[in-house]
Amino acid sequence: MRNLISKPENFNRLEFWAATTIFVFIIFFHITDALTGHTVYEVGIEKQNAPFSYYFVSQLIRYIVLYASFIFLNFYVVPRLVKKEDTWLNIFSMLLIFLIVALTLGVTGTYLKDQFLPGSVGEPFYVVYQKTILFAAWLLLAFGFYSVIRYASIYMLSHSEAIHEKYRFLKPGTLVATVFWMITMFLLLTSDASREFNAGYAIVIPFSIFLYTYSFHLLIPASLSRSKSFRAYLGKTFVVLILAFIPVALLGGLLTQNGEGGFAISAFNSFVQLLVVAPFSWVLFKRYLKGNEEIYILKKELGRSHANLDFLRSQINPHFLFNALNTIYGTAIQEGAERTSAGIEKLGDMMRFMLQENMQEKIALSREIEYLENYISLQKLRTETKSNISIQSDIQQPVGTIQIAPMLLIPFVENAFKHGISFREPSYINITLELRDKELHFDVSNSKHVQQENDPEKGKSGIGLDNVQQRLQLIYPGRHELVTRETRKDFFVHLTLKLS
Repeated sequence: MRNLISKPENFNRLEFWAATTIFVFIIFFHITDALTGHTVYEVGIEKQNAPFSYYFVSQLIRYIVLYASFIFLNFYVVPRLVKKEDTWLNIFSMLLIFLIVALTLGVTGTYLKDQFLPGSVGEPFYVVYQKTILFAAWLLLAFGFYSVIRYASIYMLSHSEAIHEKYRFLKPGTLVATVFWMITMFLLLTSDASREFNAGYAIVIPFSIFLYTYSFHLLIPASLSRSKSFRAYLGKTFVVLILAFIPVALLGGLLTQNGEGGFAISAFNSFVQLLVVAPFSWVLFKRYLKGNEEIYILKKELGRSHANLDFLRSQINPHFLFNALNTIYGTAIQEGAERTSAGIEKLGDMMRFMLQENMQEKIALSREIEYLENYISLQKLRTETKSNISIQSDIQQPVGTIQIAPMLLIPFVENAFKHGISFREPSYINITLELRDKELHFDVSNSKHVQQENDPEKGKSGIGLDNVQQRLQLIYPGRHELVTRETRKDFFVHLTLKLS
């Protein structure tokens, strides 16, 4: 709905049909009153012995002139004034419309007040015209105020997303309902609707918008933790209505100038809010939650797919395989085939894990640790002959079945070997993994070295910490803590993960 009326042309279309609908209803009830012998017609006939058609035609002319004037000013004159097109001509058109409305109200007013309405005191014509000119001026002033609200509403609707981001409690639906109420309220004030009806409409609809917004922002979320959440929400709503009953009654009495009418409006308002608005807000909030949950799941799955795909692309690449095979080949030259076969076996297990289990949503923590140890062992094959390189690992084996997202720990270790090992300078890597009541504590610290210019991985981040942080936020929101510290010569990362 918001997207449909956020554009000016769509807003104009909605506004036109709202005004036309109200005009048609007013004409319909006017004709119905005439055909069914409404009291004002019967009294006029008995008192003046005159046909009711005079009253009928006078009121009908009023309705038509007011409706046509509103359409012409609202959709032709004011938009051209806003665009500064033919300014003086449009100002003249506005004054001409004012004179036509004032003259129409004056002429028809003489019939309605002096000839056919019951209880007439026979006011002089100049008094009638004086009142109608003041009333026409009031209508013009009200229309100017409405135009300001109208263009402010169009601005709000076209920027509703930005407004909602800044003021989270203002939902797009709230803006739409407020704009619609302002349009219809203005049209009702310019019609012959009863004072009680206008007062009720001026109170009940804004209160409904307020309760809907307040329910979305506070009442419903505060009730969801209860066992009977809907009943708790209705209870909170009932308290709000009790607190608002007297203020609403006083406002209604002020608008209707009738104390009993004010209490009647307040009672009707409480009935509508409790039996209509509150359940409706609950249903919309549930749909809102369901829609957000579906969007979150889709984003989560999409993010996970991208993260896994990026990881596979960074891991399964010719450079990694070439280095691994070169490591095994170099080992075979230095020593016997025993270490070579061990290296090949570990590499085979790693590739099988990456191609099969990595595609699952969760795997056993023992399998993740097995992959981690295979990777460390494979890297040790190429570094253990260097006395200036220290690689220490203390990894606790899990007890029982504990699940974890695959390939979540290896990026930190891979990063350590990538940036922490140098065959020319003293290097170290320390890895610890500990479990405390299904809470995983994982630490990796390593030395830092400037990459050589001929290093094919120079300038490449591999999987990087950004990817890991993305996966953690998607898979373990609110259940992880990632801390990194970096100096000129050292790098440290600590991960705390709550596992199920």
